[in-house]
Amino acid sequence: MAAPTSGLSFESVHREFRPRVLRYLAGLVGADEAADLTQVTMLKVSQHLSSFRGDSSLATWIYRIATHTALDRMRQREPARVPVDFHLEEEVDNLPAALQAPSAESCAARREMNLCIREFVHALPPHQRLVIVLSEVEGLADSEIAAVAGLSLGAVKIRLHRARAHLREKLRAGCTLHRDDRNEVACDRRPSTVR
Repeated sequence: MAAPTSGLSFESVHREFRPRVLRYLAGLVGADEAADLTQVTMLKVSQHLSSFRGDSSLATWIYRIATHTALDRMRQREPARVPVDFHLEEEVDNLPAALQAPSAESCAARREMNLCIREFVHALPPHQRLVIVLSEVEGLADSEIAAVAGLSLGAVKIRLHRARAHLREKLRAGCTLHRDDRNEVACDRRPSTVR
C-alpha cells in the first residue's frame, strides 16, 4: 500500500505526471485529443488530490483517471478511425544517446518505422490498445495495468497476449520487415493495410 500524499503539492504532481499523461493519452486517442484530455485529467487530479488515500501508487491512480477520461471520450464520439498524429521528433529526441540515429537518413527511417507501428497500434480495438500502450509505451507492470484498467491480473495477461498476437498479425499482413544496410529493422509498407 502506498503512502498518502498529504505532503504533495499539485504543482509537483503536475510537473512530474503531465508529460507522462500526455504521452499515454496520445497513444490511446491521438495527439489531437490528447492535449485536451490531459487538461481534463490534470484538473481531476487537482480536484481530488487531497482525497487520495494511497490505496495504490500515485502513478496508478493518475493513470486510472486518464484512462477513464479517454474511455469516456471514446464512448462519446462516433466509431471512427483514430487519427495518427504524434510528435515523433520529440520521441526520437528523447531516446537514449546510444539509440539516436547519427544521420538524417537513419532518423527519418526510424520515424517512419515508429509511425507505421503506431498506426497499427491505433487500429487495435480500444481494450487491446489500452493494455498495449500501458505495457509497451508506459512500461507499467501487469499488476499496475490491472489497477489502472480495473481488471484482474489474469484478464490483463490474457488481453496483452491477445493484443500482441493481433498486432503481430496486423504487422505481418501490412509490412514487410527486414534489416537495412545498417542492420536496423526497417519496414516496407504494403498499401491499404491499416484498418
